Amino acid sequence: MGALTLTAVTKSFGKTDVIKGVDLTVADGEFCVFVGPSGCGKSTLLRMIAGLEDVSDGEVAIDGVRVNETAPAKREIAMVFQSYALYPHLTVRDNMGLALKQAGESRAAIGESVNKAAGMLSLDALLDRRPAELSGGQRQRVAIGRAIVRTPKIFLFDEPLSNLDAALRVATRIEIAKLHRDLKATMIYVTHDQVEAMTLADKIVVLRAGRVEQVGKPMELYNNPANTFVAGFIGSPQMNMLSGAALGIKAHTLGIRPEHLAISRDKGDLAGRVSHVEKLGGETLVYVQVDGQGLLTVRLLGEYDWQVDEPVHLTPDQTRAFLFDADGLRIRG
Repeated sequence: MGALTLTAVTKSFGKTDVIKGVDLTVADGEFCVFVGPSGCGKSTLLRMIAGLEDVSDGEVAIDGVRVNETAPAKREIAMVFQSYALYPHLTVRDNMGLALKQAGESRAAIGESVNKAAGMLSLDALLDRRPAELSGGQRQRVAIGRAIVRTPKIFLFDEPLSNLDAALRVATRIEIAKLHRDLKATMIYVTHDQVEAMTLADKIVVLRAGRVEQVGKPMELYNNPANTFVAGFIGSPQMNMLSGAALGIKAHTLGIRPEHLAISRDKGDLAGRVSHVEKLGGETLVYVQVDGQGLLTVRLLGEYDWQVDEPVHLTPDQTRAFLFDADGLRIRG
């Protein structure tokens, strides 16, 4: 079991409040992702769960048991950091089995656990190598394997893919998703990359300035954002925010996804000029400068030859639009 409950959790460094009353439940076996911009408190919150940071107020409970005063080593949690933190003089096998060796496990038990984890992560052929002989992606897999052999109640990942190149990030992301399916373990994952959040999570927690803005399944947040912050943060490219007054609607702000903004050379609700075009093969992104609205993004499936400085007209599909009030809160209706 690995259920987690945070109740009114706060964290202050001197007079600076970093975490401001977070309530959250993560079910046993759930993959929960903390996402938000730099400085929002997501890594601090993860370290509080791990016991690496003290809780200023509130309660952290694992399987219903308060762990605020429990040492990190006693919480049955394994953490994977952005840095691999491998011992350079030890082999992959010894790095992965070190925690079990320190816990007094038998050589046979350690070998069985390490071999099982290595099989899950395709590390079998690398067990006798040292970290210097491995690629960045392989080192990160070793760090994940080191966590697996401990059979923790909860896995904590703190931006584990940040040091990898784009191709390796995708490959390792797929491996982590498969690992979650195989282990059926509780995983809490911190990232600033909303694509990682959308593709990995059962549940996403969107944080801003130490507060939870919204919690939900990935597509719930995409299709039903609670406010302009969540609407603009979830989705890539991010949502366009237009002035309601300029479109003749009562809402303060109209939000429209780039794929729901039509572009035409002939007519439309908003006139502008093409500022930049990104041809990505399967899709084309057209950036249009519109007076009074700023730079808007249009996403088109397929290849298109829009030209920079070309005059165009844009029309939002108002059946797919999101309306927000002056405080940035979603207007339901």
